[in-house]
Amino acid sequence: MAHARIYQRIKNAMQSGRARTNSWVLEYEPTEPKRPDPLTGWAGSGDTRGQVRLSFPSLEAAKAYAEREGLTAHVVAGPEKKLKLQAYADNFMVGPINL
Repeated sequence: MAHARIYQRIKNAMQSGRARTNSWVLEYEPTEPKRPDPLTGWAGSGDTRGQVRLSFPSLEAAKAYAEREGLTAHVVAGPEKKLKLQAYADNFMVGPINL
C-alpha cells in the first residue's frame, strides 16, 4: 500500500499575496532513497511517483481521493496564520517622552 502526505500550501515568502493558499496538496512518500547518477552526479531514483503532485480544493476532497485510491495518507498541519495589524501612523510613532 502506498503512503501519501496531504498538506496545505503556505504563503510564498517572496510575495505578499495569498494566491493558492486555500488549496490542499497530495504528494506520494518516496519508496526508495535517492542516489547520485554516476555520470552527472544529480540525485535521482527509479520512483516516478515522486514527480506527482495533486491539488485539491479542500481537505475532504484530498482525503476522499486517498481513500478511493487505497493510499495511506497523513495530514501535515501547516503553520498557524498570524495577522499583523498595523496602521500607517505606527511608522511615525516615537517612544515615550521624558520631561
